[in-house]
Amino acid sequence: MEFSKNVAGIVDELDLEKSYDKSIIKFRFLDEISFYEEKRDHTKKYYNAFRFIVTTGSILLPAILSMGQMDPNKLPKNFDMVSYWTSWTISLLVTASNGFLQLFSLDKNYFSYSMVVEQLKTEGWQFFGLSGKYEDYETHQQAYKVFSKSIESIKRKQVEQEFSNGKGDSKKKKFDFQGEMKKFSQEQQIKTIEHVKQKVIETIPPEPLVNGQDKVQTVVETIQSTPPPISQKVDGVQENIQEKADTEIKKP
Repeated sequence: MEFSKNVAGIVDELDLEKSYDKSIIKFRFLDEISFYEEKRDHTKKYYNAFRFIVTTGSILLPAILSMGQMDPNKLPKNFDMVSYWTSWTISLLVTASNGFLQLFSLDKNYFSYSMVVEQLKTEGWQFFGLSGKYEDYETHQQAYKVFSKSIESIKRKQVEQEFSNGKGDSKKKKFDFQGEMKKFSQEQQIKTIEHVKQKVIETIPPEPLVNGQDKVQTVVETIQSTPPPISQKVDGVQENIQEKADTEIKKP
């Protein structure tokens, strides 16, 4: 029995404020499942048929060709002609079947339709049982909008993948070298400033804590206003900052 017929009674029992919400679920959710189940089964027939020809032909063809290597006296009459045309026919069928599989993307479409059907069913069962992503909702009315959005999202992704021949998600993003270098430079600069700031704080005597903290802030602001290059060693930066800190602390 189809999924839509099994679930139609459950939809009628849902506690929804507006009656047309149930109609939307039936005509948009259940019909979509029936639609993709039909497409999946239709594609499955051709997919299995062509795959069967390719697999069987790939097994028979080497066997027939190997038989032609036997002693001609032990082979039946006109075996060479029979084996030639048989091999030619099998090769043609295997090549054509494999070509049709690739041309119509039967393998990708079959797997895609199967995945969509299962995703829709899983989404529906979670919504009906208020489980999974809907467990925080107390009623079906509260979860209705989220459920509708999820169904449309699954449908949209399937349409995009189908009309882009599955190439939409396989596009590689170009590597932004300058952007990555700038990001790396900023991260290294922040780490260097924080490290130096910690070293300066450790060198401040505990007595003049307030003034010392103000002087540390002054030194850090000076560092931030003139950030060192990344290639400069951290030890050299620490010595530089240490001298500035000592000079600021000794000032009256």
